Amino acid sequence: MSKAWFQQRERGSPLMIGIILWVAQRIGRPVARLLLWPITGYFLLTASEARAASRDYLTRLHGHPAHWWQVARHIHSFSATILDRVYFLSGQFAHFDFHYHGLGLLEQEMAKQRGAMMVGAHLGSFEVLRALAIEGMHLPMKVLMYQDHNQYLTRLFNRLNPEVAASVIPLGGAQSLLAAKEALEQGMVVGMLGDRVAESEKLTRGEFLGSETAFPAGPALLAGVLQVPVLLVLGLYRGGRRYDIHIEVMPPMPATTTRQEREQAVQAWTQHYATRLEHYARMAPYNWFNFYDYWRT
Repeated sequence: MSKAWFQQRERGSPLMIGIILWVAQRIGRPVARLLLWPITGYFLLTASEARAASRDYLTRLHGHPAHWWQVARHIHSFSATILDRVYFLSGQFAHFDFHYHGLGLLEQEMAKQRGAMMVGAHLGSFEVLRALAIEGMHLPMKVLMYQDHNQYLTRLFNRLNPEVAASVIPLGGAQSLLAAKEALEQGMVVGMLGDRVAESEKLTRGEFLGSETAFPAGPALLAGVLQVPVLLVLGLYRGGRRYDIHIEVMPPMPATTTRQEREQAVQAWTQHYATRLEHYARMAPYNWFNFYDYWRT
C-alpha cells in the first residue's frame, strides 16, 4: 500500500485543468460546476484504477456491490472539492455555507497558547480547513505534507495563495520533526493527514470498514513525543454550497518508556482514529478520496 498512492501518476491534462481554473475565476462557480459532469464521465471511462478503488470502497461501505452511478457520484464529489479549492485559496468563502460542529474545542485549545495538532484525512476537503484557519480565522498554522505527489496541481494552487503554500513543512526530511516542534512551541496549529502510508514510513495496523489495513504511525508518535493536544478535524462536502466541519478531541498519547508500550499506545490511538474515520465515512459516503487499492497489504 505504501507505494500505491505515491506512485500513482497524475491524471487529467494541464490544458483541461487550466480551462476549469479560467472558467472558475472569470465566469464563476455555477458555470464551472457544469463542467464537472463531462470531467466525471472522462475519468469514469479512462481511470480504471480509480474506478476499481471506488467500487471496492463503496462495496465495503454499503455491504453490497456498488453500481456504476455510485462510482460516478463518488468521482463527481471529488471533482467538486478540487474545483472549490480555487475559491478557498482565493479567500472567496462567501460562495459557501459552512456548518461547524465542535468549533468551541478548537477555540479552547488555541486560547491556551500552547499549540495543538490537527489531524485530518483524505475524507472531505483538507484545503477548506487550511484556508479557513489561515485566512478566515487567522490561526497561525503549519501543515506537514508530501509535496512530490500531484506536482502540477500543487504548483497551480500554490500560485493562487502563496501564504497557504508557505505554511507547508515538507515531510520526508530530517528537519520535519524539528520544524513541527518549533511551530508548536510558538503556539501554532500543526496539521497533518493520517490515513496514507508513504514509502519507508513507520506504520501500524488498524481495522477500517471491516478489514485490517496499514496506517502511518507518524501522527501518534508525534503526539506522544511532543505531548500536545490533538484534534481530529474533517471538512465534509455535503453537495452544492455546503461543507460540514467536524472537530473533536483525540485521546492523549501517553509518554511511553518502552518499545512495547509505545507500539501498543500507537496502535490503540490509531484504531480510535480509524474508527472515527469510519463513522464520518458512513455519514458522508462520497467523501472518501483515496482512489487506489487502500486495503492491499
